[in-house]
Amino acid sequence: MTETATNSTVITDDTIQVKDIVSTFRVHFLAMCRLNTLPWTLLETELKRGRSSELILDILNQTCLHTVCLQHPPSVKYRRLFLQELIKMHESTTPEPLDELYDALSEVLGLGEESICYKTYFLPSGGTVSLTESQAVISEGTTGLVTWEAAMCLTEWALENPHMFRGRTLLELGSGVGLTGIALCRSCKPKKYIFSDFHPSVLQKLRANVELNSQGLSDVSVCVEELDWESVSENRLRDIDTDTVIAADVVYDPDIVDCLVSLLSRILKCSKNSSQPDVYIASTIRNPETYSFFKKQLTGAGLKHSIITGPTTQIFPYNRLSTIELIKLHL
Repeated sequence: MTETATNSTVITDDTIQVKDIVSTFRVHFLAMCRLNTLPWTLLETELKRGRSSELILDILNQTCLHTVCLQHPPSVKYRRLFLQELIKMHESTTPEPLDELYDALSEVLGLGEESICYKTYFLPSGGTVSLTESQAVISEGTTGLVTWEAAMCLTEWALENPHMFRGRTLLELGSGVGLTGIALCRSCKPKKYIFSDFHPSVLQKLRANVELNSQGLSDVSVCVEELDWESVSENRLRDIDTDTVIAADVVYDPDIVDCLVSLLSRILKCSKNSSQPDVYIASTIRNPETYSFFKKQLTGAGLKHSIITGPTTQIFPYNRLSTIELIKLHL
């Protein structure tokens, strides 16, 4: 290989790495990932190689100045801390100030914290799903106001298998803030999608998020319903007449396991059609005892399960070290 060809390869590799860094900052920032999960070390390495102002400006344009951020911004506090860290990184590698950075920070410092902030997730199609989410894991007495890791995993798996949902009626249990359903409606084209939850605050936020993202849902019949797992009648389950049931991160409290298993059993046994619906459950195994109890109760109810291989494509930013299991239920 000639020296010119070698140099060209190095430049190409460097360009790809820089683009990857900028893209990672964009994806993680707009999803409001923890700041310590952003690729600061890689950025510092590139800055020391002499790309300081240009690279910092690219990151600024793809985060705080991105169109999505201007329309559906992360929290004021998050943007402030992010910009302060970006300025610190820039100042450590070059003596030249970057006015755009200080202008952006000045604007954020002049803002009051708003009650609503957004997390945005990028889809493989190039579209985005922007959601109002709680900044706290537990808020208003519920865990349903944030997007959990198993929901992202389930969504990635569904986006890899759109044929399994196309043209079907889907019921989602415990829809939370709506990422999975909105992404599936956008990319998998079901005939009908029923979001469901029970907590009033979750339902309110869920309806708001479905409306916020309604532009990409026009080809699907969409509804948001209150569903009490304990009291829902078999007649209502028959009327829903679902082909597929999905749920993510619903196995987190041993006190609700019996209720959940009873509901899943009734769904599988009371279908109008001769064939039972497909049921998929994605769970982050935080407490092995709780998850083992769930599986034991499934067996006791006469329900079998098989483990499904998870997604192979990384779309959303979440902790890949978490133990997440995807299972399919059947009689």
